[in-house]
Amino acid sequence: MKKILFAAAVAVACVGAIRAAEAGENDETTVETEVVDAPQKQVGVWPAFFAIGEIPSTNVAPDVIGLRLTIPYSTKHENVTGFDLGLWGRAQYFEGFMFNILRNDVRDELSGVQVGLYNSAGQSDMLGIQVGLWNEAGSNRGIQAGLVNTAGIAQGVQVGLINRAEEMYGFQVGVINVIRDAELTFCPLVNVGF
Repeated sequence: MKKILFAAAVAVACVGAIRAAEAGENDETTVETEVVDAPQKQVGVWPAFFAIGEIPSTNVAPDVIGLRLTIPYSTKHENVTGFDLGLWGRAQYFEGFMFNILRNDVRDELSGVQVGLYNSAGQSDMLGIQVGLWNEAGSNRGIQAGLVNTAGIAQGVQVGLINRAEEMYGFQVGVINVIRDAELTFCPLVNVGF
């Protein structure tokens, strides 16, 4: 278990470094504009935020940087960076490690690791690893390992009892392997898409 957590932490650090480098490349040109007084939004809560139900109830939930404990489920935070631990975690954008026993739900973009019974990066891009009974992603670049793995566009590996992808650039290992756009749509044991 310690090796898995260490590997997850290393993966999260690598993804964060790549994202920071990409952001630095995009910030080469600046344009000066007039600053207009606007209400200030709280940018982040650091280093830890304890989410207990829907507390705190605010109109605009701050971003979470660090640790978020979801007891019994997460609050309405859109951006979470770090660790999300508990029963039921959800976010719009997530970078880091989600370990929620029942469900991990990211609606837009996930970079990192999800471990739980049901993991979803629903209509979004996923870069990283999903481990659970049911894993689903709109676009997956990485590894899905579970009983059932589904993805729209998958680049990487799916390992499970049932694996399904609309488009696959990689391989599937399992009892039922389906790649909808491949010449060989169904193949037991191993299926390859390219």
